[in-house]
Amino acid sequence: MVCQEIKDFLAAHADALYAAFVTSLMPGARPVVGVRLPVLRALAKEIAKGDWRTYLEEAVDDTFEEVMLQGYVTGAARMPFEEQMERMAAYVCKINDWALCDSPCSGFKFVRKHREEVWAFLQPYLYSGEVFSQRFAVVMLLAHFVTDDFIDRVLETCAAVRPSGYYASMAVAWAVSVCFAKYPEKTRPLLAGGRLDDETQNKAIQKIVDSFRVAEWDKSWVRTLRRPKERKS
Repeated sequence: MVCQEIKDFLAAHADALYAAFVTSLMPGARPVVGVRLPVLRALAKEIAKGDWRTYLEEAVDDTFEEVMLQGYVTGAARMPFEEQMERMAAYVCKINDWALCDSPCSGFKFVRKHREEVWAFLQPYLYSGEVFSQRFAVVMLLAHFVTDDFIDRVLETCAAVRPSGYYASMAVAWAVSVCFAKYPEKTRPLLAGGRLDDETQNKAIQKIVDSFRVAEWDKSWVRTLRRPKERKS
């Protein structure tokens, strides 16, 4: 598909009300056409069956959907691991809102065959000081690295990272909640040890309390670790 064909497809599947809703969730992001994500995923799979390299080389970043589609195609297309990493890095440079980060990250399934290499690849992003680069790296951790082999490293990373903004902090909180749901005993020391900043700690606790995967007595325990909000003078 050429760029104009993509634009025509998106226009044909646009929902103005959905566009307004998505825009309200991501103020300041790229223009939103209003195409739902399952439609974009299905289109990405079709592109990935054909000349996806030409598509990625010619794709434009005019709208939220056009960038999201590039992320989906990068995850869906079959290619050598080294190329996959290069194209993933190119996609990260385009991320300027949480949705463009979170949704494609879960589709990078190739990571699970190359965890050690990808772990090393993520390190500069974790400590970059750029909010969406940090969010990308942390979401990759929670999507692909909360495993027996990596849980200790993930928890230590959550403690060591200094979020550079709200969306990075919320990603760390989300990651901690995912770790707690799967590995509560390993995650307790992080929550009780005072290594998270107040905002991240309290948001992680809220996500744990809201989780259906966490026992009630565990929820009661984490509530005791909430930190008081600073009073405005």
